[in-house]
Amino acid sequence: MKPFFEVNPRSYLVSESLKGESNEVAHIDMLIGPEDGYIGETFADTLSRQTEGHSNLLAVVKPNELVLPPTVTFAKVTIKKLKQVVHMFGDAQAAVALAVGDALKAGKFDKLIDDPRKLRIVVGVFVHWQADNGKKVLEYNYLATSAAIDNAINLYPSRDDVIKFVETAAKHPFSAFADGDEFPAALAAMRKGAGY
Repeated sequence: MKPFFEVNPRSYLVSESLKGESNEVAHIDMLIGPEDGYIGETFADTLSRQTEGHSNLLAVVKPNELVLPPTVTFAKVTIKKLKQVVHMFGDAQAAVALAVGDALKAGKFDKLIDDPRKLRIVVGVFVHWQADNGKKVLEYNYLATSAAIDNAINLYPSRDDVIKFVETAAKHPFSAFADGDEFPAALAAMRKGAGY
């Protein structure tokens, strides 16, 4: 079977994953695609467009050792405190690099392209401004990045998965209903009235 991007050269994969808890929770948004497609352009734009509080950086296994496929990370929240900088440039970035490197080692990207140097990954990283435990930031971002890679490669969720999520009114952990309350009757009526 030909790698996905040989058959679909202008395509890209979109994924996300949430892992962990408390202020160290990790939420990863991910785009994966060929270097000569949309994601290659997005990769270059993300790396070259730096703004105050949003320093985008390459994922490296350690200084001077870029991970393959080349991966750029960007902060999804404004970095204001030194501790956030340390978590973003250290723990979170390292976690992303290690997860990408482990996926490379496991051969996961072989399903997508014949040469990992021709692939680009763009990763949005959430680092809470009150995160305190760097080991948990590293762990949760590693788990979230690994899950996002698997979700992307496996084209998850499917159409049927999304329909099931909506039918069961799955709750987002950061929504007003994260405490386990049922959706209010007004919301249920609104959805039903709209044909859902």
